[in-house]
Amino acid sequence: MNPAQLLQKWLELRLPADARAWLAEAATKLRNGSDTDLYRSVSLVTRKIGKTDLALAPNEREQAGASREGWDPSDWSLDQAARIYLLLVSGTDGATFLRRLEQLCDTADIGELVAFYRGLPLYPDQPRYVLRAAEGIRTSMKAVFEAVAHRNPYPAEQLAEPAWNQMVLKSLFIGSTLHPIVGLDRRANPELARMLCDYAHERWSAGRPISPELWRCVGPYARGEMLRDLGRVLEKGTDPERTAAALALASSPDPEATGLLWAYPELCRAVNENKVSWQTLANPA
Repeated sequence: MNPAQLLQKWLELRLPADARAWLAEAATKLRNGSDTDLYRSVSLVTRKIGKTDLALAPNEREQAGASREGWDPSDWSLDQAARIYLLLVSGTDGATFLRRLEQLCDTADIGELVAFYRGLPLYPDQPRYVLRAAEGIRTSMKAVFEAVAHRNPYPAEQLAEPAWNQMVLKSLFIGSTLHPIVGLDRRANPELARMLCDYAHERWSAGRPISPELWRCVGPYARGEMLRDLGRVLEKGTDPERTAAALALASSPDPEATGLLWAYPELCRAVNENKVSWQTLANPA
């Protein structure tokens, strides 16, 4: 099944009869509908469908990933799924789809924006939405930012390196987390590592805490001054920070990193025996 078909199936399994009937009628009309038909249907979704969590089962999440690589709607709600479904079944070409999406975003409330940005990986002619994704990253609304940045394969696939780097840095700046970012390790790069270390120095100078996740994108490029930064964290950091520094050192290609890690046998052993990972650090038991 394609994503639109999956969304339809999931919604039909969860909606009461009256909501199912409304959605089916709206979808039928939109297959040959006008802009006005789409905008009206999308605006009625909350009233007709409600905001209950979509609450996908494990096999349904697997279906999503098989339908579109990297697609993870595990935290979507019914209204979000319905909005994206209606957009997809409108069946327009990429240029028309983009125009309609821009109009919807220009008049959307926060909840609607979250839905439209979460739908980015499902839209036709994927490169067309880079500027829209960048707009979501620039927003001051954390929920909207995370709709682009979290559990969304679009940024890793479509954003140029400068925009990608700014997204990762902004995640830390606004107190968001890095581990839900799809492609975080694959898109790590030397310039991002430098930016993150500069950010760490600014935080240290201001006496402010630093997310341990920061070091995840530093480790593969850690040399020289970056290694000294990691050594400082090993010496003075909290337990989660020290674990993060150890994981970062383990991913560094510089032999000096191995020597730094060996100076802390317990941490070294925990890393080598896979007792700690970026996943366990992000989601402690």
